[in-house]
Amino acid sequence: MSEDHTVQHIGSKSALRAESLARRAAMDPRDRAAAARRLRDALLGVPELEMAGTVAAYVSVGTEPDTRGLLFALWKRGAYVLLPRLLPDGDLDWASYEGPDSLAPGPRGLLEPTEPPRGVEAVASADVVLAPALAVDRKGVRLGRGGGSYDRALARVGPAILTVGLLYDGELVGELPAEAHDRHVRAAVTPSEGFVRLA
Repeated sequence: MSEDHTVQHIGSKSALRAESLARRAAMDPRDRAAAARRLRDALLGVPELEMAGTVAAYVSVGTEPDTRGLLFALWKRGAYVLLPRLLPDGDLDWASYEGPDSLAPGPRGLLEPTEPPRGVEAVASADVVLAPALAVDRKGVRLGRGGGSYDRALARVGPAILTVGLLYDGELVGELPAEAHDRHVRAAVTPSEGFVRLA
């Protein structure tokens, strides 16, 4: 791939991120709340999640689809839920979720688990990994926020593990630009389409 082509990909990804974030910011909070409930309900019916002993997930921030109800439901039905703690180098350490009271603001203001850290490799023990995304395409290319934290985490997950991007409607798209370091997801979930397995 030429250097010019790489720069175009990075530029187009930046523009896509900005568009997605602007769309999310313009959403009515009631629509975001309704979307979060539909995502939760769709995910709780996925066979792999019903049988999962360990689920690596995340605490939503800002205008991301709210994951708090999903985290609580997974924990209440007996799943061992791992949540990330952002390390200074941008990598993700993992610790267990023990209910809403087990979260506290971390160094960057993100809600993080207060339980002892299990290390960056702990994500590899998950049966299912739920990943934040601004968009996902039909081949599983995931557009994140650009920091690379989840690309590193997903690189530690085996190919047979179900990885899922959580999206709003309109964010599951035909094609996204991808770079060699980008890690794909095997499925996506949207409020209208529900759970979608990807190529």
